[in-house]
Amino acid sequence: MLFNSFPFLIFFPVVTVVFFLLPHRFRWAWLLATSCFFYMFFIPVYIFILLITILIDYFAGILIEKTHGQKKKNYLFLSIVSTCAVLFFFKYFNFFVGNVNSIANLLHWNYSLKFLEIILPIGLSFHTFQSLSYVIEVYKGKCPAERHFGVYALYVMFYPQLVAGPIERPQHMLPQFHEEKKFDYSLAVDGLRQILLGVFKKVFIADRLAILVNMVYNSPTNFHGVTLISATVFFAFQIYCDFSGYSDIALGSARVMGFKLMNNFNFPYFSKSIGEFWKRWHISLSTWFRDYVYIPLGGNRVSKGRWVLNILITFLISGFWHGASWTFVIWGGIHGIFLIFETFFVWFKNKIIKIFNFKPYKYILDHLSVFLTFCLVCVSWIFFRASSLKDALYIVQNLFIGLKEQSVYIIDFLFRKISFSELLNYLWPGAVQFDLIIAIVSLVFFILVESKIVFWLGLFNKHKVFRWSIYYFAVMLILFFGVFDNSQFIYFQF
Repeated sequence: MLFNSFPFLIFFPVVTVVFFLLPHRFRWAWLLATSCFFYMFFIPVYIFILLITILIDYFAGILIEKTHGQKKKNYLFLSIVSTCAVLFFFKYFNFFVGNVNSIANLLHWNYSLKFLEIILPIGLSFHTFQSLSYVIEVYKGKCPAERHFGVYALYVMFYPQLVAGPIERPQHMLPQFHEEKKFDYSLAVDGLRQILLGVFKKVFIADRLAILVNMVYNSPTNFHGVTLISATVFFAFQIYCDFSGYSDIALGSARVMGFKLMNNFNFPYFSKSIGEFWKRWHISLSTWFRDYVYIPLGGNRVSKGRWVLNILITFLISGFWHGASWTFVIWGGIHGIFLIFETFFVWFKNKIIKIFNFKPYKYILDHLSVFLTFCLVCVSWIFFRASSLKDALYIVQNLFIGLKEQSVYIIDFLFRKISFSELLNYLWPGAVQFDLIIAIVSLVFFILVESKIVFWLGLFNKHKVFRWSIYYFAVMLILFFGVFDNSQFIYFQF
């Protein structure tokens, strides 16, 4: 079931109302049953895949807690391998077959493997990582094994974060399922407000930008220069509004019932460095890789050469987690390389600032750092969004092609020699002007709101009239200008 669909408009209030009407001892069963129903809206039979991983890790957690020494390690190993095997089969098998066949053709071997006609279960990577975090935390002794099978199944299946996270840790979520939740008006209001924000981000901004992004990225060779640059910037905000919009709806839906999920975003495009970006973007995933991959590899407590290798391994695996394609691996590798160069550059930058006494200009330097970081992130998004490596390379090579001619049109528009309509037709041939205008206006509006978030929150909390005016305004924008085509959230494919 999609958060941005009519069925969810019925599902959410029914689940929430019945949840509070039921006695506490029955609530876990209600949430588990409705979460299964929520997931089965996609491909019903795939509920059995989740059941397999749930059974494996439920019993593995108990066995890990009961045993010691090598036997304990063996149970952990078997659990991780079994869970990852399910992920490999559905997500990476055909990718593996394709690469083996390519190597065989290159070496002129008369040999090929057959592709399997399988569909990737929605959100499988998220389920896998949440299950893995459970057995690892039990192994470390940071979380007791959950004996209540239904509660453990709910930890994996909880509908708000079932499909695209946030990826929760067991010590944070499992105790919440055992607590008796009382209806809290303030939590309900906060939750509903966050749901409204999420829907606004998704249907008014992300899906409107998607129309333009898809037009360019589905046929990139038809475009160059400003069109490619603007489509890439549009995608940066599309994926942010799409994914953070999903997270807002997830957090809000859980909060109405009294559950607290991990915050997944913290204004990532205001980051002054790539390192800071990854502390603000998809926080539940970045901390997962930090705790379960980067630190076990040695983190930064090793030699410089080994640290570089640790960073690259972590980001390459992160890229591969996102999708069975070399473009995702390269995307992850690009971020790893950016972070490595950035770390080595910090000493030089601080030295220059000290020598030339740039401290009085810190405000300007901070804004330049934000702009540069955003540009680097946008370059990496090209590989994330492109349909193939060939398309990604074309876009990179043609970002600045034709800028001279296009700048002439922009100058002519500024001096009113041509109309805005003529400018848009030249820069975005084939695009519907309504989509372009709404996308640009909504994007500028959203950036202004995010950049002045403290100011707006101050007004939001003080003035009831202002608050309700914003609610009605957001609803009207969604109803009149939102895109209601039941488009999936981008991270559902992972």
